[in-house]
Amino acid sequence: MLLKFLGTGTSQGIPVIGSHHPVCLSDNPKDKRLRTSAMVTTDSGKKILIDCGPDFRQQMLMNKEEQVDAVLITHEHNDHIIGLDDLRPLIFRNKASMPIFCNRRVANEIKARFPYAFSQQRYPGAPSFDLFEIEKTWILLDEVSVEPIDIIHSEINILGFKFKNLAYITDASKIENQEKEKLKDLDVFIINCLRKTEPHHSHLILPQVLELVDELKPKITYLIHISHHLGFHDEVETELPDNVHLAYDGLEIEF
Repeated sequence: MLLKFLGTGTSQGIPVIGSHHPVCLSDNPKDKRLRTSAMVTTDSGKKILIDCGPDFRQQMLMNKEEQVDAVLITHEHNDHIIGLDDLRPLIFRNKASMPIFCNRRVANEIKARFPYAFSQQRYPGAPSFDLFEIEKTWILLDEVSVEPIDIIHSEINILGFKFKNLAYITDASKIENQEKEKLKDLDVFIINCLRKTEPHHSHLILPQVLELVDELKPKITYLIHISHHLGFHDEVETELPDNVHLAYDGLEIEF
């Protein structure tokens, strides 16, 4: 299987509109980050999108992606769901509703923000979504085992996803011990890391992430949901442990 990082930036992306921070002015493509999202390609070629934020259309075009067979949603914040309407060309081409997997709270939010996708009398051109509630480990697209990981994001519970021995987690501020048991000794650990210093109420920062890596002992870790305050990609890479790396837009990893 293959995972491609479609976006690795925090909710504002990098560069931030109107910011003159040095990272926002960088010419290095690895310092330019769209909102966090990923595409998993199965061994049979099926495409599983993780989150669908405001940069979804741009991400698909930039990466020459033309297919989405299912969508997994971590939580309902706009930088993770507001691009769902841009699934329309794929829905029209397939002549079938797009299956979206999420928890019940998120499903209700999607219905509230995209009511026209669930109308009994949809206007021509409206998308059509089929919502499926995630409760426990299940088989997606008849071939991929996905295990949900319960994550705390400030005041709400959100989802991470585990495929084989890879875990994908974004927007975590805390992970309870019982969920950490599912994350020990991974081959690949993908985790959010907002910045180097100054604690944040809803996101892990670098010292917390490195402590978590020491505890869980994955073979390799990739950082996502990065803000410009973390620093320049190339400089931060030299400061990290050998088994911890900054992900960047367009990076592909096999697992």
